[in-house]
Amino acid sequence: MSNDNEIRPFRLDTPEEAIADMRRRIAATRWPNRELVTDRSQGVQVATVQELARYWTTEHDWRAFEAKLNALPQYTTDIDGVEIHFIHVRSQHENALPLIMTHGWPGSVVELLGVVGPLTDPTAHGGTPEDAFHLVLPSLPGYGFSGEPTELGWENGRIARAWAELMDRLGYPRYVAQGGDVGAAVTDAMGRQGPEGLLGIHVNLLAGAIGLKDQLPAESEQERAAHDALNTFTTDGFGYFLEQSTRPQTIGYSLLDSPVGLAAWMLDHDTDSYYKISRAFVDGKPVGGLTRDTIVDNITLYWLTGTGASAARWYWEFGRFLAAAGAAGQAPPPVSVPVGFTTFPGELWAAPRSWVETVYPDLAYFNEVDKGGHFAAWEEPELFSAEVRAAFRPLRKS
Repeated sequence: MSNDNEIRPFRLDTPEEAIADMRRRIAATRWPNRELVTDRSQGVQVATVQELARYWTTEHDWRAFEAKLNALPQYTTDIDGVEIHFIHVRSQHENALPLIMTHGWPGSVVELLGVVGPLTDPTAHGGTPEDAFHLVLPSLPGYGFSGEPTELGWENGRIARAWAELMDRLGYPRYVAQGGDVGAAVTDAMGRQGPEGLLGIHVNLLAGAIGLKDQLPAESEQERAAHDALNTFTTDGFGYFLEQSTRPQTIGYSLLDSPVGLAAWMLDHDTDSYYKISRAFVDGKPVGGLTRDTIVDNITLYWLTGTGASAARWYWEFGRFLAAAGAAGQAPPPVSVPVGFTTFPGELWAAPRSWVETVYPDLAYFNEVDKGGHFAAWEEPELFSAEVRAAFRPLRKS
């Protein structure tokens, strides 16, 4: 780890020319003809992306997002040779439990902003002072305002060690961790490493299900439905994952050259989220926090930071790490802290309890909620926050 422990304030100040250049590029987009089907089976639909592009250039206000972000305490610090950006919001309640939350792809800290209030100020959101968290929201290496790794090896384990260093550097001797998507994999690694001070973890994607597919129960109707969803993902929803885990540099040229190309690539993640996002633009009917503004905020963040390729490289690192571990016959170490899990119905595969217990035999908290999808914190911030509170409540006095 770096010996430079300095923590520096961060403020976003985007040059006007960068915004003007982005809008010029959007206006110069060469559009494909309309898809030949009525659904997303050929990819992101032209009507959705054209309406997104129209909104992006005529109604979206990046300066409003910039002000929103700058209203939060932001910092950078160098860890293991990479400059890490993070938001750090301390609760007004001094006995608050420190919590580090990790975003995923194609997300960023944008997807977590809706939970800042509920988690740090629970009394204003239906909770009690005993539910409060001090919140640390880092940008993954190569994502957003964090620096790009200049050497190989930044897979889940290395990021997990960096996060433990960050929490130590912030003076938190005991804390908990949460993540979804890429963040779920990083948080899982933290639980298996068991750094001193980590009390427990909560995740909302069973990332290990892909590698354990043949070992997961398929007896009940719910288990069979989860298998069907997992099979659909690995046969028909796997395009972005396959490309980014094998050729991130190749797709990177397009992601850094065309704002519309970047937007379409980011929207083509999962069926549930795609249709919710599409309705927000085409029909003007957003679902929860997945509004036109927050969606374009997130895409613009990727564009202005030029992180399309560097963010995609995490998948390459992840794939190589899994392949090496598999070839060596190495099973991951057990999780050494209590694990909480929440299943959201619109997830890539909505994991039943039996699946979660296969990955986490000593599961401490489990719940299935009735709404929300892959971007749970973004889409349903109040419900998500209630789940995080419930999962970590028993650990506060440990």
